[in-house]
Amino acid sequence: QLTNNDFFRKVKASTRTLPNSEVDKVVPGNPANPINVKRVERLMPQGRWDFYFAARDSSYTWQRFLQAVAKFPAVCDDYADGRNADAICRHTLATMFAHYTQETGDHNGNSPIPQWRQGLKYLRELGCTEEGTNCGYNTECADPVFNKVWTCGKNLDGSFKKYFGRGAKQLSYNYNYGPFSQAMFDGDQSVLLKNPDLVASTWLNLASSTFFFVFPQPPKPSMLHVIDGTWVPNAADIANGAGNNFATTIQIINAECGGGTEKQAAQNRIDYYKQ
Repeated sequence: QLTNNDFFRKVKASTRTLPNSEVDKVVPGNPANPINVKRVERLMPQGRWDFYFAARDSSYTWQRFLQAVAKFPAVCDDYADGRNADAICRHTLATMFAHYTQETGDHNGNSPIPQWRQGLKYLRELGCTEEGTNCGYNTECADPVFNKVWTCGKNLDGSFKKYFGRGAKQLSYNYNYGPFSQAMFDGDQSVLLKNPDLVASTWLNLASSTFFFVFPQPPKPSMLHVIDGTWVPNAADIANGAGNNFATTIQIINAECGGGTEKQAAQNRIDYYKQ
């Protein structure tokens, strides 16, 4: 009853998923690919993927990106109300790629490859490993409330699994791994909480980013609804500088804006988006 309204119907529609058995069938150029995948292939051929991410880790393949798009049909989907689906898709891709490059870029000013094309360099958070005690991102696992909601997996020695940044979005913490697992595995939160490195070692490394793109981040809307205009800013939002623009997606993803001076990370995202 609480979600039986127009707002939640829009959220549910935009967070719907394609069964993994269908996602597995997605390959570049397949005439049977879903509509949203075909749009991405038409607007941005594989050659551009290779160009935009010239320094990427080999695990970030073009096919895996198409599968990540396929899993969430609202990404680059058609619109029945006259909105320009191609234009929205272009903005979506530029937005996602700018954030990829800030989160996983090499940021190497001495490279012959410009920094805006150095995205997807890292698969796992730099300096973090499965061994040892560093980069746990799991202090919430010891909290009875957090661990009851998103139950952390354990290693053979009884220590908690590590939920450091993995994949294109650098997904972190059990409270993000759990919901992502639910979205990917028919409501089963345990798959990724028990095996978090699947977010790095499989096509989930890119699907984690489309998941974050379509899901609202309460009290913030989803980045998708900001970009496609489904979310309409109210007077307070407008007064605080929020709107249907790229800057608002920065606030959603990492709250790096504000205070009168752009933080370097926010400025990087802006530069990458424009380029």
